[in-house]
Amino acid sequence: MACPPGPPSWPDCAPGRRLPPYPVWARGRHGLEARFILEWPLPRRRVDSHVLFDILVVLGLVLLNGVLAMSELAVVSSRKARLQAMQQQGVSGARTALELQEKPGRFLSTVQIGITLVGVFAGAFSGAVLAEPLAQFFMAEGIAAEYANDIALVVVVATITYLSLIVGELVPKQVALRYPERLAVLVAPPMLMLSRFAAPLVWVLDRSSALFLSLLPRRREGEGRITDEEIHALVEEAASSGVVRPEEQTMIAGVMRLGDRSVRALMTPRNQLDWLDLDEPLEAQHATLRASSHTKLVAGRGDVDHFVGLVSAKRLIDALLDGAGQIEPAKYVVEALVVPDSLDAVDAMRELRDTPLHAAIVVDEFGSLQGLITVTDVLSAIAGEFHRGDEPRPGVTRQDDGSWLVDGKLSVDEMGVMLGMRLPEERDYETAAGLVLSVLGHLPRLGEIARMGDWRFEVMALDGRRIDKLRVCLDDSPDEE
Repeated sequence: MACPPGPPSWPDCAPGRRLPPYPVWARGRHGLEARFILEWPLPRRRVDSHVLFDILVVLGLVLLNGVLAMSELAVVSSRKARLQAMQQQGVSGARTALELQEKPGRFLSTVQIGITLVGVFAGAFSGAVLAEPLAQFFMAEGIAAEYANDIALVVVVATITYLSLIVGELVPKQVALRYPERLAVLVAPPMLMLSRFAAPLVWVLDRSSALFLSLLPRRREGEGRITDEEIHALVEEAASSGVVRPEEQTMIAGVMRLGDRSVRALMTPRNQLDWLDLDEPLEAQHATLRASSHTKLVAGRGDVDHFVGLVSAKRLIDALLDGAGQIEPAKYVVEALVVPDSLDAVDAMRELRDTPLHAAIVVDEFGSLQGLITVTDVLSAIAGEFHRGDEPRPGVTRQDDGSWLVDGKLSVDEMGVMLGMRLPEERDYETAAGLVLSVLGHLPRLGEIARMGDWRFEVMALDGRRIDKLRVCLDDSPDEE
C-alpha cells in the first residue's frame, strides 16, 4: 500500500514503508501472534495533560509527607532552653513550639495520622492513575499487555517508594536535625492548628495508645532526667566545635564536681598553715606575722588545736595605718566559723558567704584542726589554682624524651588540661600526687611506677613522705611491672 495523497503532514509515510494494515509480531499466550496496525497516522507518543497533573499530585503528596516528618523531628529534637531563649527574644512561633513539646501526645498523634494517610493515599493514587498510562507506553514499545501492566505497576511502586524514602523521610529529617529550633518555630503554628482540626481522631488514638501503654511497666522515677554524663557529653561537643573554650570547659567541670567534693579536698591542710600562738611574747608574734605569706592566720593558745579564732593581716595593717602603735594581735582575733571536714563544697561556700573573713576552720570528728578553707579555695576548685607572683607555680615541664615532669602539688584538673588526660569524674584526690597515692594504695618509694589507663607515672622525687616530682608519659608497655 502506497502513501495516500495529501500534504506532507504524515511524517511516518516514507518511500518503501509499509502502511496499515500490516502485522506486528508479538509473544502471546499461544506463542507468536500477529497483531495488525489499523490506524493511520500512527499515534504519537505524548504525555497527556491529565497524566502530568496526576504526577504533580503524587509529588505534592510526597512533599507533604516530608513536611510532616520534618515537623515532627524538628519539634521533638529542639532544645527547650534554646526555645525559651528564642521566646524571650520575641521570636514568633517559639511559644507554640514549647506548648507542643510540653504536650507531645496530641501533636505526635496528629503528625502520625497525617503521615499515614498521605502515604496510603499516595500509594493508592499513584498505582491507580499512573500505572495504566505507563502500561500503555510499554505496550506501544512492543511489550505484551499481560506483562506491561505488571511491569508498570512495579515501576510506579518502586519510584514512589524511592521518592517517599528520600524526599518524604530521609532528607527532611536530616534538615530537621541540622536546624531543629529554626524549623520548629516555623512549623509549630500550622501543626498546632492541624492538631486542633484532628482533635476527635487524635483523642481516639491517644486513648487507645494509653490503654496499650498501661499494660507495660511504668518508667521509674527520675529515669527521664538529664544525667551528669549527658551534660559532660554536651560540653565536650561544644568544646570540640569551638563554642566553649578549654578554660571554660574546665570551669564547667569544676562547678559540676563541686557538690561531690568535701571541704577536706579543698582546704589548706594543717601542715601548710601558719598559726599564731597568742601565749608567745609580742615580738615572737610579730615575727610570725612578718614571715607568713598568708592573709589569714589561725590564732591559738599553746597549741593549734586550742584555736580561738582567726587573725586577718588586713585588719592589722589597717590598725597600723590608723596609728594604733604597738599592735597586740590578740585584740584583733575574730571568732572563726568551724565546719566539719565532711561538709561538701557547695554547703561550705554558702556558709563562707555569711562570715566576715570568708574563711572557716576545718575540724575532724574528734574536734582536731585539719585545715583552713577560704572562698579562694572554692574558686580554685572551679577555675584552677591561684598563685601569687612570688610563689613558685606548680606546673608541667616537657622533657627531651617526650615525657612530662609534673609537680606533685599540681591540680589534677590542670594536669588533665595540659596533658590532654581524661580523668575519672568521681575521685577522692585533688593533686597529681594524690592520683598516684590513690592508684598505688600506699606511700610510694622513689622510682616506683603507677599506671592509670594509658598513662604511666614514675615517682622521681620525694619530700619526706610527700611526692614532689613525677615523670608522666603514655604507657607503651602496660604489661611491665
